[in-house]
Amino acid sequence: MGRLTTHVLDIAAGRPAPGLRIRLTSLDTGAVLGEFTTNADGRLDAPALQGEDFKIGRYELLFLAGDYFRRIGVISGDGPDFIDEVPLRFGIKDVTQHYHVPLLVSPWAYSTYRGS
Repeated sequence: MGRLTTHVLDIAAGRPAPGLRIRLTSLDTGAVLGEFTTNADGRLDAPALQGEDFKIGRYELLFLAGDYFRRIGVISGDGPDFIDEVPLRFGIKDVTQHYHVPLLVSPWAYSTYRGS
């Protein structure tokens, strides 16, 4: 059965990003499907979507990166930060597959890809 997973790497520090909050929303319905916090390995403890909740559609993972960088003291928060909330929009087309959507992030840049 298919599932949706994610992880976050703090590429400025060269390590996982623990304690980073993430919100999953269905772009088709507008419903918030879950709110998560990364563990010590920068991953979720369980898939963000799986089973009967894992459906064809358009989704957004919203990574609250600015909160994470302020919490660890990398940015001060006394003005607009360059990277704050990182929205990643993607589609699920095949519910039998594993969709892994990681985020590599620093206070100045981010990237993503479909992982395995």
